[in-house]
Amino acid sequence: MASATLQGAERTEAAPSPAPAPAPADPGAPVADAWSPTPEELASVRTTVARLRAAYPSVDAATVEATVQAAYDSFRQAKVRKYVPILAERRSREALAAAGSTADPARQGP
Repeated sequence: MASATLQGAERTEAAPSPAPAPAPADPGAPVADAWSPTPEELASVRTTVARLRAAYPSVDAATVEATVQAAYDSFRQAKVRKYVPILAERRSREALAAAGSTADPARQGP
């Protein structure tokens, strides 16, 4: 009998409720993605680029700069900033070596 009463009746399934809209950002709140390097970090980036351009003379300068910038960006959220320059340089060297670039053995750095 239950099937007879359900015949012809529209079955409505509850539509999933939309996700709540995110709260508007507080303009005074610090933004996690906003990272501004210190002058020391900027100098370190320039030094790293110069060192790697000398070590990999066959690689385009723009490629070296982009590789170094990507390596530094990967450490953007690091809370301890002291070791970022050496870690970024090592990551850059690994990326350039993996791309098939050969370093000048006379100009190898740390």
